[in-house]
Formats: sequence, structure tokens, C-alpha cells
Amino acid sequence: MKKIFFIFSALVISVTIMAEDHVMAATHGATKKAEDAAPKVLSVSLSEAQDYAVKQNRSLRNASLAVQEAYAARWQTIAAMLPQVDGSYSYSDYLGYSASMNTAMGSFNINMPNVGALGVTASVGLSGQAIVGVLLNNIAIDMKKLSLEKSESELRGSVMGSYVSVLALQSISNLLDSSLINIQELESITQNAVTAGAAEQTAADQIRVRVNTIKNSINAQKRNIELATSSLKVLLDVPVETELVLTEELDAVLSPDRVVTLLGENFAIENNLNYQLLTKQVDLAKKNVHMAGWAYGPTLGLAYNYTNQQYYGEGGMRMTPPNVIQVSVRMPLWSSGKRAAGVVEKKIALEEAKNTLSETTENLEIQYHQLCFNLTNAYETYLNEKENIDVAQRVFASATNKYKYGASSNMELTNASNDLISAQSNYIQAVLSLVNAQVELEKFLNN
Repeated sequence: MKKIFFIFSALVISVTIMAEDHVMAATHGATKKAEDAAPKVLSVSLSEAQDYAVKQNRSLRNASLAVQEAYAARWQTIAAMLPQVDGSYSYSDYLGYSASMNTAMGSFNINMPNVGALGVTASVGLSGQAIVGVLLNNIAIDMKKLSLEKSESELRGSVMGSYVSVLALQSISNLLDSSLINIQELESITQNAVTAGAAEQTAADQIRVRVNTIKNSINAQKRNIELATSSLKVLLDVPVETELVLTEELDAVLSPDRVVTLLGENFAIENNLNYQLLTKQVDLAKKNVHMAGWAYGPTLGLAYNYTNQQYYGEGGMRMTPPNVIQVSVRMPLWSSGKRAAGVVEKKIALEEAKNTLSETTENLEIQYHQLCFNLTNAYETYLNEKENIDVAQRVFASATNKYKYGASSNMELTNASNDLISAQSNYIQAVLSLVNAQVELEKFLNN
């Protein structure tokens, strides 16, 4: 029986060590990722940038670690219901003391020799609350996973917004560069005409003002590009000194087919992450009610105790049995209403969770239609502003050519330049609004 007991104890200890090693290995793996060096040059498409951010982002790694924490907490709850083995050893030195006993047959002394005691105790306890606790841990794991999925979805959306912002700003910067070349050519032509006496200095000065205005716009766009690129680097969790190269074109990212597909999808409320989280909260509240109710239930206990005493000297009485098995049942009888109040509290929390779920369910359908409307409106605005910037570019090019040959006035050229800069600003806003509307609907549909 002793051999069987020690083999069983060794198995329990081995399983516990293996579980601890598994958790430590997972944590070490996450830490190793954080220590990976970032490349000096990072060339990424939109999907590659999103995947890179998911892999490297610290906040997302923390969310992943939270899932591992939930698994570890569940194992602790399960392990508490498995056999617990404790060992002990004690040594007692009575310093030569002898116990004296008086009986009807006379008195005599009993030597008290030094004694060493080796003890091993194995116990297991089971209660309804412990079982419900495991179920609560399972729900907690599911909620952590949903939170991780939601964080990942939000991160991918943020990366897309930053990625497209950089591309849009680069596109506008390229347009401004070409416009600057054209108007600088006009400035040179006008200044030559002034020198030859064929034009007034006022005309050249007005062209110069246009050149400076476009230069200021180009400098502002460059600063905006740098700021947007820095924001993207933060999301990708790469150092500032890393050179970031975006390999996709703006037109490839802003796909009309994707917009049409999103608007044509049917809304399935069970795919919405907020709805899933609220559903899990209702399940958690139900289990908390069960947990509070099991406070009235019994707790079963089983324990085995092995004791081996070794006397160092003559005498001594072996009063402690070497093997003891204990079976216990503990039943709560009276708590002055504490348990009853606990059950009421959890039931109220359950009703609150159900009300929140019902309210959210009703609002999600309205929110879906609003997001579809926002995307439709943003897409139509984007198409209009894209056409407007093309028209403004053609008008500016025409005004430039006419001015070269004296067929248009300085005022016409100024107006065309102002219209082009205004169209470029409106186009950027339309692009960002379209991306934000698309990202919000994708997150809502959990795509």
C-alpha cells in the first residue's frame, strides 16, 4: 500500500511540474518575440503590415498573455480538486526527561527518548463551488479570447487607416510636385517677359506668390507624411530609424469591389464580437448564481496520513498509528443570511446582464444600417472628390498652357491653382472617411 501511495504521489507531482513548464515555455516564447530585432528596412503590403502588427504589437501580446493567464487560473482551480500531497519531518529532543506514572501496582518512570517523525499526507476535497469554478474559468477563457480577437480586429483596422493615409498623402505630394514644376516654368517665362519689357513686374510677382503657396503645401504634405508614417511605425512596433516602404498603390487598396461586397453582406448578429462578449457575460452571470447557490452545498473530503516514528534510545510509546484514512462531509448550517444575500446579489447581476444584452441586440441592427449608410455616403463622396481632383488638375494644366501663350490672365491661373489645392485637400478627407467607414463596418461584421 505504501508503494502504491508513493507512486501515485510521484505521478501527481510530475503532472504539476509539466503544467508549470508549459506555462513558463509559453511566457518565454512571448518574451522572445519582444526581443526580436526590427529590420533596418521594412517593405510591406497592407496585409503584410497588418500581420506584422499583430505579431509585434505589445498591447496585443499582452492580450495574448491574458489568455494564457486564464488557462493558468483554470488549471489552479482544477488542481485544487486533485489530490494534494504534503510531506513533513520533525525531530524532538526531550533533554533526558522521564515521565513518571503512579498506578495501583506502584509508580514507575517511562523514558522519553529523542524521536524523529516522518509524515506524508494526501488529501482531496470536492464541492459544488469548485466544479462551478472550473466552468467559470472556461467562460473567462472564452471572454479573453474574444477580447484578443477584438483587439486584433481593431489593430488591423488602425493599420489600414494609417497605411492608406500615408499613400493618400504621398499621392497628393506627387501631384503638388508636378504642379510646382509647371508653375515654376511659368514664373521663368513671365520673368523673362518682364526683362524684355513685354510684361509688368506685377504679373511675375503674382506667379511668384503661387509658387510659394504650392511650396508651402508641399512642405506641409511632407510633414504630414512623416507624421502618418510615424503613427504607422508605432502600430507596427518598429523603431523610428527603420525605413518603411509601402509596396501597394492607393487605387489597389481602395477597392470598389470590396466596398460593394461589404454593403451586400447580410448581418449575422452572432458574428458580432460585442454581442458575443455580452452573451458570455450573461453565461458568466448565470454561473455566478450557481456558485452562490452551492454555498449551501456540502464539501466532501478524503485524506490519507502516513506517519513513521523513529526513537533514538530506549523506551518510548508508539501512540500514533502509522496509517490513517479520514472521510469527512462538511455541511453549512447557519450564516445569518449571508449566503441568501449572496444569491440575491448574483441574481440581480444576471438580470442586469440580460437587460444589457437585450438592449444591445436591439441597437445592433440600427447600428448596422447606420454603418452601411456611412460607407455608402463615404464611397460616393470619394468618387466625386476623385473626379474633382482630376478635373482640377486638367483645368490647372489648361490654364498653364493658355498662360504660356498669353491666352489667359493671371487671375485665371490663380483661381485654377487655388481650386487644385482645395480639391487635393477634399480628396484626402474623402479617402480617410472612406477607409474609416470601411474599417468600422468590417469590425462590426467581424470580417
